[in-house]
Amino acid sequence: MIAAARLQAECPPGGICVSRSVRDHVHGRLGLEFEELGPLNLKNIARPVEAFLIRHHGPGIISKSVEQSLIRGGSEPLPLPDKPSIAVLAFTNMSGDLDQEYFSDGISDDIITELSRSRALFVIARNSSFTYKGQAVATKQVARELGVRYIVEGSVRRDAKQVRVNAQLIDAETGSHIWAERYDRSDAEVFAVQDEITTAVVTAIEPAISDAELRRILRKRPENLGAWEAYQRGLWHMAKYDRTEHGRAKEFFHQAIELDATLGTAYSALAHVCLCESLLFFTRPPREAARLAEEWARKAVDINPDDSDALAMLAMATQLLDLRRALELASMALAISMNSSWANASKGAILIDNGNPAEGRDHLLKALRLSPRDPLNANVLNHVARSYYWEADYESAVNVGTRLVTRYPNHPTAYFWLAAGLGQLGRSGEAHEALQKAIDVAPRSFEMSVQTPHPWRRPEDHAHMLDGLRKAGWQG
Repeated sequence: MIAAARLQAECPPGGICVSRSVRDHVHGRLGLEFEELGPLNLKNIARPVEAFLIRHHGPGIISKSVEQSLIRGGSEPLPLPDKPSIAVLAFTNMSGDLDQEYFSDGISDDIITELSRSRALFVIARNSSFTYKGQAVATKQVARELGVRYIVEGSVRRDAKQVRVNAQLIDAETGSHIWAERYDRSDAEVFAVQDEITTAVVTAIEPAISDAELRRILRKRPENLGAWEAYQRGLWHMAKYDRTEHGRAKEFFHQAIELDATLGTAYSALAHVCLCESLLFFTRPPREAARLAEEWARKAVDINPDDSDALAMLAMATQLLDLRRALELASMALAISMNSSWANASKGAILIDNGNPAEGRDHLLKALRLSPRDPLNANVLNHVARSYYWEADYESAVNVGTRLVTRYPNHPTAYFWLAAGLGQLGRSGEAHEALQKAIDVAPRSFEMSVQTPHPWRRPEDHAHMLDGLRKAGWQG
């Protein structure tokens, strides 16, 4: 507190100066830029203090309470970011050997790094979250001081042969445990074990936060949603795979953009809605839908040219107009992030339509592995079933189709490949039942799919699909 006041005294008139720890605390949260002033020698402070001058993006961007919190070094709570905020505390070394401290710190550090790659999360920097190391501090206090909703904490016990890591995710607002897991591994390759545990923890944490956030968002009134919350609410409606629900999704995506015109994911989502209007519900002609989707996706790319997901959505829109260009865009998206589920899904779907079902399927399966609980995975599974069908591997097409209709029974085209695959296998009773489902779930989608070949799809592939449907009992 004293150091913060003396630091502020050295600040240019009218400005706000903060230390490095406070800069790390709020960086990226309030839309601020920081000018590094270098180390300052403050009266009665033994060591120089690294100082940063806050640059405002616009008038009134910092409220009085937040300004005082910054000056005081965090004595006042900061507002929570619009998107999920999380702090990973240093894992406790339970080995009784201080030489093992690097291993427990390394796991915590790696988890922070990996979570920070997600654009959906606000992750507190290591320099701030590690200041609680070795202290017995309540999670609510930590969350208040760091301005986050979620806390990850854990412990590591390591001996000559075994590593045991306990990790848990806590909702600091309620004090409830959202997720907890224990990992036991052989200590054969220390760095390999560290990487394996980090991947396992991060893979579990993100879906757990998504589930908790969705439950919280659904409890809020629509008019009280923030931009990111409105976007998430839109995704929830979109995942219903219903024409009316997609209309609601579109309203929420527009609401998100009105609240934050720089939220690129909302533009990408609107592009996705346009494509679904054509490919699933047939309420727009394909080329019209593609042009609209391309416009929305380009806005997302303009906001962040290095957003692999935005480029992937642009590739999916372009697929309806120019298959070769779409493949180039999907490859560009993967070059930015090989671990983008959207980039892998888009390239997979495009490769299948380009006559490469096996290679496309590899990307689709990777997309499912990267985001196994994505509510929009119905389309990915649909493409996987289609890839097997194009290869005449009808057993696999039926297996995936069965999984698809079990998880997403209302998807407008979920029963297509199941019915066609069963028809090709001569399982007429099951095939006819699946065919009837395909017609009953979405009559217009079925009628348009069989009557109007997609312009980007090869004619022989369309004929192959119709052959299976006829063997299932379709009279067209």
